[in-house]
Formats: sequence, C-alpha cells, structure tokens
Amino acid sequence: MIPGLPIPLHVLTDSYKTTHPYLYPEASEMSAYSEFRSSFNHDPEDHRIVLYGLRYIIQRYLSVPWDQHDLNRAAKFFETHRSPWTDGNKQFPFPKDLFQKIIDEHNGYFPVTISALPEGSVIYPHTPVFQITAKGEFSRLVTYLETILTQVWYPSTVATLSRRAKDIITKAYKDTVDDDAWISLNSRLHDFGFRGCTSVEQSVIGGCAHLLNFEGTDTVSAAYFAQYELNNGNPVGYSIPATEHSVMTSFATEQEAMMKLLDEYGSGFVACVMDSYDYVHALEKVLPTVKKMKLDKGGFLVLRPDSGDPVEVVVKGLVEAERVFGSTKNKKEFKVINNASVIQGDGISIETIGKILVAVKENGFAASNVAFGMGGGLLQKVNRDTMSFATKLSHVIYKDGTERDVMKMPKTDSGKTSLPGLLGVEKDEHNATPLVFPLTQETAGRSNMVVVYDCGREVEWEWESFDNVRARLDREWAATEPFKTHNPISDSLAAKIDRVRRAQEAIVHGDELLSSPPSNPPLSPPTDARRSPGTAKRGLSFRDIFTKR
Repeated sequence: MIPGLPIPLHVLTDSYKTTHPYLYPEASEMSAYSEFRSSFNHDPEDHRIVLYGLRYIIQRYLSVPWDQHDLNRAAKFFETHRSPWTDGNKQFPFPKDLFQKIIDEHNGYFPVTISALPEGSVIYPHTPVFQITAKGEFSRLVTYLETILTQVWYPSTVATLSRRAKDIITKAYKDTVDDDAWISLNSRLHDFGFRGCTSVEQSVIGGCAHLLNFEGTDTVSAAYFAQYELNNGNPVGYSIPATEHSVMTSFATEQEAMMKLLDEYGSGFVACVMDSYDYVHALEKVLPTVKKMKLDKGGFLVLRPDSGDPVEVVVKGLVEAERVFGSTKNKKEFKVINNASVIQGDGISIETIGKILVAVKENGFAASNVAFGMGGGLLQKVNRDTMSFATKLSHVIYKDGTERDVMKMPKTDSGKTSLPGLLGVEKDEHNATPLVFPLTQETAGRSNMVVVYDCGREVEWEWESFDNVRARLDREWAATEPFKTHNPISDSLAAKIDRVRRAQEAIVHGDELLSSPPSNPPLSPPTDARRSPGTAKRGLSFRDIFTKR
C-alpha cells in the first residue's frame, strides 16, 4: 500500500492494462520507451523541453513493495470490475498468479528496469526520456506502469512553461536592466498556484517544477518538499509578507491597513494589494499618506493590483509609485523606482507577461520594477497534449529467440509515429543537443541514460540534489539557446526507421518483404557524424515525420 494513500500499486493503472498480460505474445524480453512528441503548444520556433519529475514517481510509488494484503484487495476488486452489460458473471481479467510471483520472487518490487535521462535535462521532441525493460514471464508487464510513469508529463510541462516565461523576462532584463541588478531575476515569477490545484500532491509536483527556474513561491508545500526531500535541507524557495483583500477590508480604511503592514514588516520587503475598493484612488490618494512611514521604516514596498487590464494597471502602478517615491535612471537610461515596485498576479500567462514588459519598456521603466504572480496559468492550464507525451513498445525478443523492432506508424496521423528498437541518447558535450541512436552492445557506452530503477534492487545511480538539477537545466538551456529547433534522430536510427517501416508496410499490405525482415539483426555501431543542431539530412523518405511538430 502506498503510504498515505490506501490504494495498492496494482490499481494505479488503466483498466485495460490488467488484460494485456493475456494478450501479449510469449516473449523472453520486451522494451518500451517514452517521449514528448511535440514542442510546448506545438511552438514551431522553440522545440526545447525540460525533463523533470521521474524521481518523485519512482520514490513515491515504485520503491514501495507490494504485500499480500495489497494483492488480495486488488484481486477482490477486479472480481467486481467487469461491466455487467458484457459478461458480468465473470471477473475482470487480472493476472493474480503473475503478481503473486512478484511478491514471492522479488520481495514485492515491480520487476522492470528503467533507464532514464537525468532530471533537468533539456531535450527535444522524439528524444526518449526513459526506457522500460521487462524479462522472462514478467515481460508481459512491460507497459503496466505506463499510466503512472506517464505522469512525468506534468512536472516537465510546468518546468518548460516556467522556463519559457523566464526567457521572456530575461530578454526584457537584457534590454533594460543593468548587469549588477540581475540578482532580482530569479524572483520575477512567483508561484501563486497552490489554491487552484486539485490536490496537495499536485501543488508539490508542479510547484517544485517551477522552482527549477525561479526562487519566488507562495506554494509552501513545494518549497518545503524541495528543501527537505530534494535538497538536503538547503532552502529552495522564498516569499515576503503581504496583505490579502480580507486583511485590507478588515480595517475601516485602506490607509489603516497599509500602516499596520508597514508597522509590522515595513523594514523589509512587503507587498500590499491595492484594489479592494478603488485601485486608482488607492494609488493617487492613499499611497501618498503612508509615504513618510514607509520611508522611515526604510524597507521596500511592492504594490499589487488584482483586477482590471493587466497592462494598464501595471503601468498605472509604476507611474504612481514613481510619483510618490521617485526614481533613478540606470546605466541603460531606464527608470528604477526608489525602493518600490509592482507585482501583477491576475490574468498572468506567457502572453500577458510579454505584453506587460513591452509596455513597461515603452513607458521608460526597467523590467526589474515588475514581478509576476502566476497561479492557474502555471499549475493548471496544461495537459498531456501540451507536449504530447506517449509511451510505446519498441523491441521484443520472442520466446524462440527471434528479435523484432516494433514501431507504431498510423497512416492517419504521422505525428504519432514511434521509434523502433532499443534506444540510446547521447548529449553533445558542447551544445547539449541530444542524438538518438540504436542501442547495441557496441554503442551502449555512448548513452547518457542511466538505470534509475532495477526491480527494487539498489542501483549505482543516486538522485542529485535540487541545486544540481537546477544547475544542469541552467547549463543545458543556455547551451541550446542557439539551437532552439533540433532534429535528434541520428542517421543510423533514421535508416533503421525506414527499414522497419518498409518491412511492416509490406506485411500490412500483404506484399513481399522489400528489405530486412521484421526481426532485424543488431546494427553495426553507427557512424553518425553529428550534424549541426537544427538541421536534418534529406533523402530518407521517413525522416520528415520527425521534423513535423
């Protein structure tokens, strides 16, 4: 049983998964892999993706052994799971005998091996992020964990979204902020998303993904988890004292509320929501009345609009803050308000961040005068199709020893075509772009994938600290900046794809095999000359499938 969750791992899957062990052919080994099939929202100009979140899934779910009680409860459940409108007098298929062997022979740990790229890796569509291998009679369970492992899509998508927001803000910093003031960059996007999450677990997973890119967060669950579970107790996320509308309206006047805020916390950074009644009146009439107290306290005041047009209210806040507290021009000739700024937390998305920063610049202010709070736009407005995550079978060794590379290739949607065979991923040591190649005994040493789970046994790999994952993301994202679009498929894999495709098409259409049979022999070590990232070698009929995003 999962700690804190009265559900056995047997049922953390889709119903039809329990029927598949009876449907797969007899095999001695099967392998499947997972990938993102598109860039963020199918962006044609930047294909980069942040991989993050597999550690949580493996430690939370796979590293917990099943016991007899779990199995018995699951078996009893599946006795009642079959639809009564079909053949309701029979129990739903459930391979209890196979799961019993997991308890008896593997101490309750799921008998698969998972190799994966490190957390924080920057990848591109059609780059395998992990590969699952199951052997012997357990090979029929190779895709049983697909449902729970697929959920890595969520933290990866949030991390990618957050990083793209950071790119937009960074560009504005390059245009308007002095080099010695860039220390504030990592606090410019604040996580406001906890209350909109469907569960505490979602807030932790998504909130930690955001913290890969920024330090600002009000999602305390994520900051706490990242600090103590992922970063050896070292702090990861920060916030400042702030008012909410309930605090502001609990006083007879907004002036009283602001004075209380400044009295308690005014010597440091504080934030005050300004639109409880009349945003313009609060800026023009109330804010000047607390100027002396604010200056006497010596701290930094952040003004927060929370309604109205996001662009207009930010600019209005900056103009009024400058009128009250003054400003100083930086070396780039943009105004920096004296110990005050604005944070916009309503209606924030990547698009509105960009629009606001354009208006801030047009009005002569440095981008450092503005921070953003993103809630639903950060942790809720994404789904599995945002970057099209999928897991597919790729290789089978049948019981008689025959090997076959497997490839899905639907004629009605070439974008869902999968990769065949055992796969390796090699990161370029200079620009961090990935190259995907057929994995053989000769090429295994080239792959950057590492074994992160092996039937519950101890593995050589140790999960890295959150700080180290952050550093990898920073390093690889910067290295790939000149190569925002990149086709990771190597020449040798492209040739293999073409052979498997032609052979499978011949079988499907009943024609004579055109080249190699479905049971492809191992390829010789690939002689891929690494092409410039962002380019694709032409001439292979199948290759364009993997350049469509």
